[in-house]
Amino acid sequence: MLEELRITGLGVIEDTTLPLTGGMNVITGETGAGKTMVVTGLGLLFGGRADAGRVRAQPGRAVVEGRLRLRGRAADAVHARITDAGGEPDEDGSLLLSRTVTVEGRSRAHVGGRSMPVSMLGEVGEQAVAVHGQSDQLRLLRPAEQRAALDRFAGPAHEKLLDALREAYTGWRRVVDDLADRRRNARERNQEADLLRLGLDEITRVDPQPGEDDELKTEAQRLEHAEGLRTAAQVAQMCVAGGVDAADETPDAAALLGTARRTLEAQAGTDPALGELAARLEEAATLVTDVSAELSTYLATLDADPARLQHLYERRAALRALTRKYADDVDGVIAWAERARTRLSDLDTSDDLLDELDAEGQRLAVEVADLASRVSVSRQEAAVRFADQVTVELAGLAMPHARIEVAVLPRPAGRAEPTLTVNGVEVGVAPDGGDEVELRLLAHPGAPSLPLQRGASGGELSRVMLAIEVVFAGSGGPPTLVFDEVDAGVGGQAAVEIGRRLARLARTHQVLVVTHLPQVAAFADRHLVVAKDTGGAVTTSGVRVVEDTERARELARMLAGLPDSDLGIAHAEELLAVAAKERRL
Repeated sequence: MLEELRITGLGVIEDTTLPLTGGMNVITGETGAGKTMVVTGLGLLFGGRADAGRVRAQPGRAVVEGRLRLRGRAADAVHARITDAGGEPDEDGSLLLSRTVTVEGRSRAHVGGRSMPVSMLGEVGEQAVAVHGQSDQLRLLRPAEQRAALDRFAGPAHEKLLDALREAYTGWRRVVDDLADRRRNARERNQEADLLRLGLDEITRVDPQPGEDDELKTEAQRLEHAEGLRTAAQVAQMCVAGGVDAADETPDAAALLGTARRTLEAQAGTDPALGELAARLEEAATLVTDVSAELSTYLATLDADPARLQHLYERRAALRALTRKYADDVDGVIAWAERARTRLSDLDTSDDLLDELDAEGQRLAVEVADLASRVSVSRQEAAVRFADQVTVELAGLAMPHARIEVAVLPRPAGRAEPTLTVNGVEVGVAPDGGDEVELRLLAHPGAPSLPLQRGASGGELSRVMLAIEVVFAGSGGPPTLVFDEVDAGVGGQAAVEIGRRLARLARTHQVLVVTHLPQVAAFADRHLVVAKDTGGAVTTSGVRVVEDTERARELARMLAGLPDSDLGIAHAEELLAVAAKERRL
């Protein structure tokens, strides 16, 4: 759950902290006091889009900080992801989150004590929080969102089947598009293939080897300067190992090192330090002897071969001809040839390949149609369960005669999607299958079954949305649920039922509710009031926890706009007593 939320410099909120609790947290306040900024702050904290226009000019940045404590699988998944990214949960298992937005629009995020991309806050938010507002109700009216809601409710087995369909669909469309492109652009493909074959034939005749140009350059330099290299090697050998012929008595390095070693060894008994130096001279003499042997080998292999040099010149000229056309060096030419061979395969428009692709496309089409049929059956089964559970919840939300229906219909063919035969019907097929899903409301017996956008009033739509969320909560989902005035357009007994349902939801989830309804606020485990201060030159707002008498005064204000009315306070206390009794049931 979210244990604490601090907001600084956002909208009318200068600096305030919301101490939250498990169960039901209610946020109330006068219109314009800044309740929306609390929801906006939550959105920012969990990766929402930043609006620089909401940042206060002083101090020029908005900061939202939160302490999150998760349990179970959600905690394991979030902590593992944060640890991999370099962050760390606190010792008590809680996780610190922070989001900063400047007045210029720059945004920064910190998770677990480390700077992170804002997307990391979004990943945490997916596991921790679900926010529902009036915009979510409008989104639920879209057919695609209704289908997504049903798929979410259907469960893991359905999601696995849907993933298989998406994978098969992607493969099918790739093959079909490839076949169409090869047929449509056969002439251009053949022209490109001819050019690639010419280049490959030229490269194949030369047969360049990796790194060959550098090796040939090195060998050519040795042959071009063979005499100079020989002279240098002979002089060096003479210096370290004596003259070239036996009559030469010039002292050499090996002989001098030997004399020095023997001289020091003769005095080693007097001073051991000279013995250590003698040993080091012996190592030096051995190294000089090895160098002398290697120089002799080098001289034996060094040969000025004009024929070999001419061959090298010709080979390097052939390689340069390739590098002028295809790449900067020989390795680049070889890489070009590999790419050309791959591209030639892609350009193939032979009848054999086209027939092969056609057969593969037909096979995948059958697979996609079969998976789409299975997904449709799974959706229809889930639709019955979903409709029944939402209908039960509506009965508890003062809509006892209303019923929700979930229609799973074939998607009409002839649109932008490709067409397949699914369950004997020609339908348009997309990655999510060949179904259209529509939520319908029967407001009362005898009423027609109408789509939500036509059959539900604002208050009814709010209750349907809440009923759906209650059903989703029973199927898992994030541990913290935020409702931003989803009770708009509702009053009377329906408002009491909404409060009762939210309180029941709060038994298994942390619930945050922004509301104008005292019937809902009365059910809160913690009541927070956003209050506006206009005493200074700039209007600011803060949040405080209200209890006992203060809470009754706030409910009286919500009931009649008269926080000091004895009758209003009595009514509020009665409402609180009823809610407390309901929560104990």
